[in-house]
Amino acid sequence: MERTKRKDNEEKKFTMNEFQVLASAIVGRASLAAKLGYQYGTSRDLYEALGYKTTLTYTDFLAQYTRQDMAKAIIDRPVRATWQGVVELIESDEEDDTALEQEWKDLDRELGIKTILSRVDRLTGIGEYGVLLLGLDDVSSPDKFKDPVRPGVRKLHYVKPFGQDSAQIESYVIDTKDKRYGLPLIYSIQVADVSSGHSTTVQVHYSRVIHITDDPLESEVKGTPRLEAVFNRLMDLEKIVGGDAEMFWRGARPGFEGKVDPEYQMTKQMKAALQDQLDEYEHGLRRFLVNEGIDLKALAQQISDPKGHFDVQIACLSAVTGIPQRILTGSERGELASTQDTSEWKEYVIARRGDHAEPHIVRPFVDKLIELKILSAPTNDYTVKWSDLYAMSEKSKIEVGKGRANALREYSTNPIAMEIVPPAAFFELFCGLDTEQITLITKMRDAGISEDDLMDDILKLVDPPEPKPIPAGKPIPAKKPIAK
Repeated sequence: MERTKRKDNEEKKFTMNEFQVLASAIVGRASLAAKLGYQYGTSRDLYEALGYKTTLTYTDFLAQYTRQDMAKAIIDRPVRATWQGVVELIESDEEDDTALEQEWKDLDRELGIKTILSRVDRLTGIGEYGVLLLGLDDVSSPDKFKDPVRPGVRKLHYVKPFGQDSAQIESYVIDTKDKRYGLPLIYSIQVADVSSGHSTTVQVHYSRVIHITDDPLESEVKGTPRLEAVFNRLMDLEKIVGGDAEMFWRGARPGFEGKVDPEYQMTKQMKAALQDQLDEYEHGLRRFLVNEGIDLKALAQQISDPKGHFDVQIACLSAVTGIPQRILTGSERGELASTQDTSEWKEYVIARRGDHAEPHIVRPFVDKLIELKILSAPTNDYTVKWSDLYAMSEKSKIEVGKGRANALREYSTNPIAMEIVPPAAFFELFCGLDTEQITLITKMRDAGISEDDLMDDILKLVDPPEPKPIPAGKPIPAKKPIAK
């Protein structure tokens, strides 16, 4: 036991080599920050002139995400689009669910797994990494989080997402022969203390944590914050939008220029009364001024349209983030929607699912649960099934059904059309029916159904009516089989 304690203490100490590596990283970042914004050698410092920060921390990104609308949209909109719909695990093409598929559904229903994964995706984007803390049944007290997960069949009680600021890396694996060399060993995580109502810090072993990064470069532990590359543009946007509001506030209500008549003598009481009127006009509801001996003239309003400057910043944000401008500004619906933007946005979301959400979040989480025997091991492998972004909405289906029904009515009442285009070709090319639907129509026709009944059935197939509600207590009638 004494040896184990000594080993834990030794792992927290930095060797001279680690100090050199850390110092080199700090010096490198400081050197990079010192060079930002300089032009003409060191004669012009753009960052200082424009008010940009040279060193950014997690607090800067979190504050921007919390308070600025566009920063929140840059992080939230891709995440919401990525995780919309159901996320399923598919092990086989059989109709009945396998053990893995059913256990995943039960776990999602019990703990809300998809929502938790979506939350950690947002937290990961704010900082350099995010983590998922697995609440397993082998932890009887907070100090047990530091122990490795005990082997055997474990039970998952909860999953908690944390950002970089709440899940600090306390120590790393320093053994060069270990396959996890350079990766986190112990985390220092701030969790809510139910008894006191405050947060408490616990030491957590890496085996209880899923570490998630986004857009990593050299480091496998830390990625690139999503707001880092656009931070200056976000500050410029604040200047434009805030300056526009201030300009309107100061310029929309004109100032006044007063010219006192040379022969008029104004007493102190008159000046005070006029000052009261002007104050009430400026800050209250007064909209007229009563005075004598003074010629008041309203100054010209000075208001300009900031749209052009705003659009420049939005174009830069869109270029860096990959989010179409219409999606970024929230005009993706209605008449302003662009088919090209919508298509590009769906391609962006699909690529994000395949490049980040699945390999960096879903699969590490699922594989860890399989390792801990919380989920059953698949026979071969499993597939992550996402919602179809190109699937038609209910409204679109109704519109397509109405169009098919109208086309069918025109076709069926024109004998010449039937001579030019055979029914099978019409169903496929003009109505867009698939082979199964066309085969069903052919079977119904060959079964001896009357033309009127056939036409009614075809119209129901192309444009199905709304189902009638079944009264409570009555059994659902069985469907009659179609004659072959």
